[in-house]
Formats: sequence, structure tokens, C-alpha cells
Amino acid sequence: MKLKTIKTMAIALAVMIIVMAGVGVAGVISAQAADTTATAEAAAEAANVGVNDILGKAIGAGIAVGFAAFGGGIGMGIAVGRCGEGVARQPEMSGKIQTIMMLGLVFIETVVIYALIIAILAIFVL
Repeated sequence: MKLKTIKTMAIALAVMIIVMAGVGVAGVISAQAADTTATAEAAAEAANVGVNDILGKAIGAGIAVGFAAFGGGIGMGIAVGRCGEGVARQPEMSGKIQTIMMLGLVFIETVVIYALIIAILAIFVL
């Protein structure tokens, strides 16, 4: 597979991970908005609402990080497999291929870490 195709796949994967993280954060925000529109009866159960609020945030954050980790794992597996095929075809280019692979893996892992940071912010700040 050509390097341009691998780059395109990596970019598409990164966009998908960011969208999934955004969906998870949007779910957390909508759950929080639903909690803020509680009636007077629900205000009497403030302790229970607090537990439900944290639980909803944790579930949304878990889904977001889960999708990000799943997508990152798939992308890393594809990248390493393709780089292994490239080295098998052209052993003299192994140094350049491994450098490109490592750079791509760093970018994929960075997107997963961003999703984790967003999830942590969603739980503790929103």
C-alpha cells in the first residue's frame, strides 16, 4: 500500500476518533442539561441527582474513551502490519519505513490521549 493511502487512512481514523469523543462529550452535556431542568421534587432528592449526574458523566466519558481506544488500536494494528509488509518487500528501506511508522503511531496515540483528557474534563469540570 502506498504511503499516501496510509496517511489518508490515518487522517480518516483520527477524524473518526475525534468525532466519537465529541459524541461522548455531547451526551454528557445533554445529560447535565436534563439534570439542570429538574423540578422542585427532584431538588429535594439532591443527593440522588448528584450520584446520577456523576454516573451519567462517567458513562459518557467511558464510551468516548472506549471508542477512541478501539479506533486507535485498529489504526495502530493496520499501520504496523503495513509497515511490516513494506520492510519485507524492501529491506533496504527499513529505517525510513520504521521512522514513518513510529511517527504515525505517535500521532494516533496522541489523539487517544486527547480523548482521555476530554473525558476527564467532562467528568470533573462540566
